[in-house]
Amino acid sequence: MIAEIISTGDEVLTGTVVDANAAWIACRLYETGIAVGRHVSVGDDMERLTDVLAEAGQRADIAVVTGGLGPTVDDITASAAARAAGVELERNNEAMAYMEGFFKRFDRLVSDSDAKQALLPQGATPLLNSVGTAPGFTLKIGGCRFFFLPGVPFEMRRMMADHVIPSLEADAARNGTGSFYREKRLSLFGLPEAHVNERLADLTGSLDGVKLGMLAEFPVIHVKLAASGRDCSALEAALSAAADRVRERVGDYVFSETGQSMEEVVGELLARQSATLALAESCTGGMIASRITNVAGSSRYFLCSVVTYSNDAKMRMLGVSAHTLETCGAVCEQTAREMAEGARRMANADYAVSVTGIAGPGGGTADKPVGTVCIGLCGPEQSFARQYKFPFENRMANKRIFAETALNLLRKTLISQH
Repeated sequence: MIAEIISTGDEVLTGTVVDANAAWIACRLYETGIAVGRHVSVGDDMERLTDVLAEAGQRADIAVVTGGLGPTVDDITASAAARAAGVELERNNEAMAYMEGFFKRFDRLVSDSDAKQALLPQGATPLLNSVGTAPGFTLKIGGCRFFFLPGVPFEMRRMMADHVIPSLEADAARNGTGSFYREKRLSLFGLPEAHVNERLADLTGSLDGVKLGMLAEFPVIHVKLAASGRDCSALEAALSAAADRVRERVGDYVFSETGQSMEEVVGELLARQSATLALAESCTGGMIASRITNVAGSSRYFLCSVVTYSNDAKMRMLGVSAHTLETCGAVCEQTAREMAEGARRMANADYAVSVTGIAGPGGGTADKPVGTVCIGLCGPEQSFARQYKFPFENRMANKRIFAETALNLLRKTLISQH
């Protein structure tokens, strides 16, 4: 089964809106055992959209189209689909009844503009939208079965789950063409992508049918293991064996094998140990605290954060000594250590982490160039600080890698002490 994904709308074509829908749909189709042969973006142009749909009808078995199903004048997908199929638009009573029920919940009547959404190509089967007004529909054009979905991401995802994937899985089971897709992702931090590649390059093609790939999501590297076939147990065994071989090469740098972020992993460790955390940030400006609190349930372990950007704030709020700042400067291990100790003392936390560094692009010296950071950690059993130097001139890149390094240092400390 070959699939195509067609994204419609001027905003997608021009890049005003990033087409995340296509990537998400491709992943879901791949997991269902369906290969995606092409992604196409087309604007709100009737002739071009009609041509694209007709061409896909001659090439693909399945096509998923997003966007252009709403009530406005530039929502032309249903009209283009009718033209490509050589049929007329007609009011679909099922779609109209659904919309009337949807609006009734909000004490509203269906307007003439909204009613436009119930005009579907003759022969189309409506796909009801449980989280929005615009119904989707499925229609055969040429030799291809099309699924037309709204472009609003949460509506599209819900309709993929409610309608598209179940339909495709049912077809595969009925035709005996179904296959399983399984993948495992190992997330690494601390090794550059080139070094990860060097350690794993000779494994490519030798993992018993498991495909190995890498995805850089700075500053994290994901090693992706994927396999497909008809025997689910065999796939799981092959993935497990492949993961063992990858772990032999890069195991010290793996922080997650479940897709969790560094802050999620750290949060689980803190919660499991019933430990609390405080932060003292300078150059990261609250980025670590933001990441920690992005995790649901972080109130169980996260107490507070202070952003002490100036030396005066470091002294007044965290108790960093004037002597340390005068002799060592704000970016030194002793300052970072005193910041962590002050944050732990102030919050009465089990652990405290501090960050002070030079994010750039200015402020660096020969001894402490841009990319230098000192990270302090104070816990029940120890208090220490470490200095790191990263080769980036970009301010945001440095802030991100400083934050990741601080969280990773806390992760390793939590693991080593329990």
